[in-house]
Amino acid sequence: MSIIRKVEKAAGMLGFSPRTGWNTLSNLPWYISNMKQLKEQSRASRFDFPFSTPWPCLTERYDPSGGTKDHYFQQDLRVARRIFELEPLRHVDVGSRIDGFVAHVATFRPIEVFDIRPLDTPIHNVTFRRADLMALDAEFVGCTDSLSCLHTIEHFGLGRYGDPIDFDGFDKGLRNLGRMLKPGGRFHFSTPMGPQRIEFNAHRVFSSDFLRDYFSDGYQIDRFSYIDDRGILFEDVPNNDAGFADSFGCRYGCGIWELVRL
Repeated sequence: MSIIRKVEKAAGMLGFSPRTGWNTLSNLPWYISNMKQLKEQSRASRFDFPFSTPWPCLTERYDPSGGTKDHYFQQDLRVARRIFELEPLRHVDVGSRIDGFVAHVATFRPIEVFDIRPLDTPIHNVTFRRADLMALDAEFVGCTDSLSCLHTIEHFGLGRYGDPIDFDGFDKGLRNLGRMLKPGGRFHFSTPMGPQRIEFNAHRVFSSDFLRDYFSDGYQIDRFSYIDDRGILFEDVPNNDAGFADSFGCRYGCGIWELVRL
């Protein structure tokens, strides 16, 4: 990581972004000029829109129309599409993004969501339960034929979301997720991929080779896709691809697994 990135990261932890600050100041002349022009035009218009309290938006002038290369955008669409195609009897999700994957699925079917964090807003087609999946209630053993856990397991046991500190938290979580699935059920799973490490207390990063070996006990790997460091999605990569040995060259990519419970 460059020294500039390190400074930006440190400043961000204190609630300040040097890059945002610079963009804000540099765009002030543009903002003032545009406001002056708009007020001049208002005097010649037949429509009445009084100017109210200013609300400057000074950092979005050159932004793209949306972010399509981050892990969440790609994985949420990929897995939601698979749920639509597979039409499971019941689908349960653990910890995935409510305003991404869960919202996508809820547009076409009911979905049950477990998360250690609260959800205070009722959502159509979403049944929510607050739970810590490092400890599974017996009533949920073998409860579903379809399960998802996207970009979530890497946080288990690191305390970031108020969960208890547990070095083996990911293992406890994955074992409990496996217990929720009926034999033959499908597990849609994703997590950061690259050289294996903990970046405390943000997340773990898993090597694809480690996870391939880990899942060989209890699952058949039906499909594997990944997002590389550039944000490009590669779908349905063969399970014997040599790229598994070095996590397909990723430093911080994302592996997307579709597993069948044995």
